[in-house]
Amino acid sequence: MLAIFAVTFPFFALVLCGYVATRCALLPVAAIPGLSVFVLYFALSTMLFRFGAAIPLAQLLNFPLMLLYAVCSIVLVAATITASRNERIGIKDAAFGAMSAVYSNSGFMGIPLLVALIGESAVAVVIVTLLVDQLLISSVCMSIAHTQGLGQSRGWRALTVAAVRSLKGAALNPMLWSILGGILFGLSGLTMPAPVAKTIALLADAASPVALFTTGAILARNPLGAQRKSAAIDYLPLALTKLIAHPLLIFLGLRGAQAMGFPFDTPTYMAVLLMAALPSASNVSMLAERFGADSGRIARVIMVSTVFSFPSFSALVWLLGVRAPG
Repeated sequence: MLAIFAVTFPFFALVLCGYVATRCALLPVAAIPGLSVFVLYFALSTMLFRFGAAIPLAQLLNFPLMLLYAVCSIVLVAATITASRNERIGIKDAAFGAMSAVYSNSGFMGIPLLVALIGESAVAVVIVTLLVDQLLISSVCMSIAHTQGLGQSRGWRALTVAAVRSLKGAALNPMLWSILGGILFGLSGLTMPAPVAKTIALLADAASPVALFTTGAILARNPLGAQRKSAAIDYLPLALTKLIAHPLLIFLGLRGAQAMGFPFDTPTYMAVLLMAALPSASNVSMLAERFGADSGRIARVIMVSTVFSFPSFSALVWLLGVRAPG
């Protein structure tokens, strides 16, 4: 277990550094959007481009894995929305709560952690789950949020329009285009000029530390900007759902798929379970704020799931018997 902590601790320590720097005003809150832009549009995008160019297309077109992850995630979204609605939490807040319970922090945390633990073979799994979260989960949850206050007939019409808008928004995500660009470049057989390749390598190597540091900064900023406090009963179950129910449901789905004759190799099996065990994605609170939902509640889900994920994620790594490459 100590060997596992030796691998996972530095990643969570970088998140803590970003959190402390922001809370102590060493990093101005106004600088966080700039850090996010650097990570999303430059560092992380070049990393995904590099991986997309190197990974065989057959590994990315893993439709059984994509279907498994999508079905399990939608089931959990529906169950979470149904269970969380009450007199305080309407359909909009329930929808974003469900998104925080399913949408993993795959970009900022998943890629560096899983590459360190499993190797570059895990990147294909990260990309598959990232596509599901970006194109399906976020679109479904935001579409459901749009229906608050509408009648049944208008609600279905609004749901359709919102789904189209959400997909258009997801299509603007630079990470998706970076993956596609990398795939196309890999298929082209072209060779990258050495100066360009070196530039891409420098940006890609910066992705992991800066992304983790930025995650901590975002976690520190969210509570500072929360407009109202939420009761623990409104956010703690969501955090536990993300860390426990999500990987458990994926585990049951994997076992069911194997029983039906759809085997997954060991690295894929481990990687998809660890992806589900990651904390909530930090951008969900920003989406909730943009939609006028209770972003403070979502921020607390992200905070609690990130803090608790250090022991829970490390414990799952130990249970799976993961041995870091090298």
